[in-house]
Amino acid sequence: MSHGQVWRTHRQYAATAARWTADHWRKEAERRRALRAERKPLVRDARRALATARAIDPEGVTPLRHRAERELRTAKRRVPDPMWLFATKTATALGVAGYVWLPQVSARAWVWSAIAVVAAVTALSVWIAVRERDTTGLKPSAEESALLKRLQPQHWKEHAEQRGMAGTLTGRPKLTEAGIVCAVRLDGTWTATKLRAAEDHIRALLGARTSLRMQIKAGKQGGWAELTLRTRSAADGDDLTWTPERRSLGIDTVTGEQVTVPLGERLLIAGRSGAGKSVASRPLLFDASEGATNALVIIDLKRVEGRLWDHRARVASTPHEVIDVTDELETEMLERLAILPKGQDTWTPTPDRPRITVVVDEGAEVMTAADKVPYETETADGKTRTVNRSALPALESLARMGRAACIDLWWMTQKPTIGDGIPKQIAPQIGVSICLAVRTPAEARVVLGEDAQAKGWNADELPVPGVALIRDGKRKPDPVKVRYMDKAVVIALPDRTPWSRSVAPTVESAGAPTLTLVTNTATEAAPAVDSAAARVVKAIETADEPVRQKDLVTLTGLSKGAVSKAVKALTTGGTIVRTSDGRLTATRGDESAAA
Repeated sequence: MSHGQVWRTHRQYAATAARWTADHWRKEAERRRALRAERKPLVRDARRALATARAIDPEGVTPLRHRAERELRTAKRRVPDPMWLFATKTATALGVAGYVWLPQVSARAWVWSAIAVVAAVTALSVWIAVRERDTTGLKPSAEESALLKRLQPQHWKEHAEQRGMAGTLTGRPKLTEAGIVCAVRLDGTWTATKLRAAEDHIRALLGARTSLRMQIKAGKQGGWAELTLRTRSAADGDDLTWTPERRSLGIDTVTGEQVTVPLGERLLIAGRSGAGKSVASRPLLFDASEGATNALVIIDLKRVEGRLWDHRARVASTPHEVIDVTDELETEMLERLAILPKGQDTWTPTPDRPRITVVVDEGAEVMTAADKVPYETETADGKTRTVNRSALPALESLARMGRAACIDLWWMTQKPTIGDGIPKQIAPQIGVSICLAVRTPAEARVVLGEDAQAKGWNADELPVPGVALIRDGKRKPDPVKVRYMDKAVVIALPDRTPWSRSVAPTVESAGAPTLTLVTNTATEAAPAVDSAAARVVKAIETADEPVRQKDLVTLTGLSKGAVSKAVKALTTGGTIVRTSDGRLTATRGDESAAA
């Protein structure tokens, strides 16, 4: 090996050792800075406690003062020295030891010591040259550099009091892929909720722009809060265009992970007008309409989004169509539950009877337009009369009971308030909430839970459009950038045969017994009645006394609307009668009902 090769090898080893030393120095320095920022306030508290103890016991005759002194000493010991001070103390100790010990060392040891010193000096020089190198790959922008400087404990301490933030102190801020994260120590009466209410003061103290999103939540320890400035996103630079290869709902802006919502959940998708509900829902609608065992039903009285999917989904765009399709869905649900094998919790989707996802696009419109729809019916004497019907009872029944039958309800609205945009019976059944930008914190609490603001689910602060919060019991309040699925892409999707009861298998073909009503006026079996009427008849017959109509809702598990329709049909046909006090009973004597 030549001298040049030897020199290059030694130089590589020295550079590697220098980088290793610099990296460990930097990590240790950061660790010590974090510990000092966390523990120095404890020393200050211990000193205050000692001053109080000295005022109470100036003579030191009680254990109070001695205990305070011990706690102060302990708090001081727990605060590590800065790295430069630690290195200075170490070098001083080594210098003193060398001054005393080295004169007694042989010349050979002197030579090796000189070599070690030269190597140390070389490593230090290399470290000085590379100490500014960013090992994380994150380079702060001009805005981030200014914010990082103002978040330093020294700057915060100097300016906090004049901004009304006395009693708070920041830790060392960190630049992450999701922005700047900084711990804030809270003294006195400060809490995370109070700090969140003082957001304007924090923004003024930092000189942050008004549009910069700021999140404040409780820290991992009591007396601490966590401040996050969303100066950047982990989704920056990613292509958010939806393709069959990129089928996720969106990308987590904090972790950069692909976010998906599996089928089989009851969803609430909310957001103000222009927030991007329709665009955010398209990847989900594609999944719900794709596959041999999936079917999609869209209720869209606005007649905009549903029209894009009418070649692969059942679309209802008028009040009468809405009531017809909800009646079919409720009947399908009851039949599936009636023939569900004993011991099986949920229906197994098949190509003949698939999983059905029912999407209500703009629930507030459905609650208004499909609530009292006039229908002409024929009475027993052959006359025609008009009755008002509503789609809400069937939708509420689907929300309560549809999961076991693999019929899932997705409710979309831009008025996320109970009673206006979300029915009171449907809201408690929601399993997953997808919330885009809303107008007020009250709307965010309705969609994401009463603890939304306290836990950082601030949907009223989201940018518009295309950013959502997804609360499913597992995710953190990290914003998600949703994928963009163009209208032309939806229209170009392959056609699918829409679901309909007219092409679905009957109960008889599925292997379930046929329910019939038998009377003495006819020797032939009457036509099979629907499952709702059969369940009402069975509940009345098995009761020991006449039953009130409102009790049938509990006994049968049906919705009020379904019970009302079944009772009306059965009383008209004479299968059941009302007593003088309005209760219901099955016909006796010559007439009998069998199921």
